[in-house]
This record gives sequence, structure tokens and C-alpha cells, in this order.
Amino acid sequence: MELTIIRFKRRTPGEMKRINRIRTWIWKTIVKMILCLFCFTIVQVLALKYINPPFTPDVAWEWAEAIIKNTPDKRPRYVWKDIKAVSPHLRRAVIAAEDQRFLSHNGFDVTEIKNAVSNLIRHGKLRGASTISMQTARSVFLLSSRSVFRKLAEAYYTVLIELFWDKRRIFEMYLNTVDWGTNVTGAEAAAQKYYSKSARHLTSNQAALMTAILPNPHKWSVKHPTQYLKMRQRQIMKNMPQMPLL
Repeated sequence: MELTIIRFKRRTPGEMKRINRIRTWIWKTIVKMILCLFCFTIVQVLALKYINPPFTPDVAWEWAEAIIKNTPDKRPRYVWKDIKAVSPHLRRAVIAAEDQRFLSHNGFDVTEIKNAVSNLIRHGKLRGASTISMQTARSVFLLSSRSVFRKLAEAYYTVLIELFWDKRRIFEMYLNTVDWGTNVTGAEAAAQKYYSKSARHLTSNQAALMTAILPNPHKWSVKHPTQYLKMRQRQIMKNMPQMPLL
């Protein structure tokens, strides 16, 4: 049996020099792209500290879908309201239901994360541990999706908004950009759809029920609440008086 010996041609010094130049160029390009992306996100977050977003990524996506498919009835509802124009009942209800330690954490609730991990180990089910800050980062800057990249981007933006915005601004953004059902974004649009009134005039009962659907607004209904949803409403109303008013 004849063995074939493969001999690799040695690169000349000139070839090695060209290869090293290409490698250096690639690394410099990657570093520049990362720096540009970092600077863009900083400017983005700083701008939205003072400017109310005319739309969110999800709202823009839903608008585009409605136009392309020629379904005007499915155009998203999105109406910005300053935080003072939102009922105090709703502001307290949201904190009671979604993130009672909102004012004391820095974007990530370690206690809830530990509880979620413990629940996963004991029961094999992963429960949510997203804070209001994390949900705000997701709804303001990212499209809704389930991926590792989106979770990493969400964590990154959470750090940025906690650094550059105060809690009141984060909460105001949340109230205006959170997903409140199919084609419904924000508290004002939700109040108009579910109760035919402005978010300013919501009662404590209405605010608690509207907030109760937030964990799954596409499954649960304000107009046809289940017994479980009514139980959540009662629990939220019980906790509301102890919640801070932002």
C-alpha cells in the first residue's frame, strides 16, 4: 500500500504580512462596530430621557403588518399620557401587581430571581422574575421575541435606563409602552378599549382588574374575567393602599 505524503507550502514573509494585516483590519472593524453600537444605545437612552417615543418597536411592527395586509381594524392603539394624567389607582395597582420592590432595586430583583430558580428546581416550572425596569427596557427598545439575544439585550438596556433615568421616568415609560392586549399598548389605550374612558378616570376596581391581566394580556380578558382573575383583582386591591404613588 502506497502512502501519499502531503507537503504544505510554507507561506512567504510577504504572504504572512498580508494575512496579519487582514486579521488586524477585521479586529479593528469589529471593535469599531461594537463602540458605535455602544455609543448609539447611550444616545438613544439619553434622548428618551427627555423625549416621549412616538411609537415602540412592537407598535411600528403592528402598524406595518396592518398596512401590508390591508387590515385597518388591526392597527395598534397607542396614546401617550404624562404620568400625572394616569389614575393614582392604576399607578398603585401596577406596582402592587408587577413589582412591589420597584423603588428599592436597581433593575433586577434578586429576591424574585432566587424564587424563580427555586421554583424551577422544585417544580420544573420557570416563573417570571421581570421587574418593571426590565419590562420597560423590553417594550421601549426591543421587539417581542423569545431568544437568548433578546434577554441579553433586555438586561443591557435595563442597566442603561437605571443609570440614566430616574424611577419616575422608568415608570412613566412602562405605563405608556407595556403590552396590554392585542393591538393595545399603554394605559391610555387600554382604558379606552376596556372601559371607554381615559386612564385618568379609572376607579380602583377597574385599575386592579386591568392590571390583573398584565402577566398574560392576550389570554386573559377584562371584559370576561375568570375566577382566578377576580382573585388577582382582590389581592391587588388589598395591596394597593400600601404602595407608593409615583
